[in-house]
Amino acid sequence: MRILLVEDDKAIGGAVRDHAGSQGHAVDWSKSLAEAEELASVIAYELVLLDLHLPDGNGLSFLKTLRDRADAVPVIVLTARDQISDRIAGLNAGADDYLVKPFNLDELSARIHAVARRYGQNVQPRLAIGALRIAPAERIVTREDRSIDLTAREWAVLDRLLSRQGAIVSKAQIEDALYELGAEVESNTVEVYVSRLRKKLGGEIITTVRGVGYRITNT
Repeated sequence: MRILLVEDDKAIGGAVRDHAGSQGHAVDWSKSLAEAEELASVIAYELVLLDLHLPDGNGLSFLKTLRDRADAVPVIVLTARDQISDRIAGLNAGADDYLVKPFNLDELSARIHAVARRYGQNVQPRLAIGALRIAPAERIVTREDRSIDLTAREWAVLDRLLSRQGAIVSKAQIEDALYELGAEVESNTVEVYVSRLRKKLGGEIITTVRGVGYRITNT
C-alpha cells in the first residue's frame, strides 16, 4: 500500500514510517501541510496517516481539501488531541479512523489493515464519463448502448486509473497493476496500453501529466 504520512514529530514519524515499511507498505513522509498537498496532487495514495497539529496549520484543512475535490482516499487521524469534540470534528471532516497519541504501533497496523479490508471489499460503482458508461464490477463499457470490448490487461490499467478518478496515477502504479496480472512489463508497456484505451474509449478520456503519470477525466 502506498501511504502518505503527514507528521512533523521526527521521533513519531520515523517510528511510524519504519514500522509501516516493515509491514510491506511504501511510505512518503511529509512534515508539513504544504509538502503533503504537493505530494497528494501528483501521487495517488491508498492511505493517509494525518497529524492535526502541524507547523503550517491544522491537518483538518488538508483533509477537507481532499474531500472537497472528491478524493476518497482513506484517512486515519493521528493526534494527541483526545477530546470527544476533536474526534467528532475529525470524523465529520471525512476521517475514516482516529488514533490518539501515544499509540501502540501494532494497534496502528491493525487499524491500517481494517481500513484496507473495508475499502478492498467495496465494489466500484458504475460510472458515467461523457458518453461512456462503465461498470467495473461487471467488466462492461458502453458508448451510446454500443459495447466496447477490453482485454484483461486493458481492464487492469483502466481499473487502476478509475480507483483514483481525477487524481494522477503514476506509471509505476500502473505497472504494478500489470505485474499483478502476470504481464511482462517493458519500458513502454504502460504507454502501449494507455494508447489502446484511448483508441477504444476516446482520446480525451486519459490525460498525460508529463513526467508524472496519467489521469482519467471526470467529464
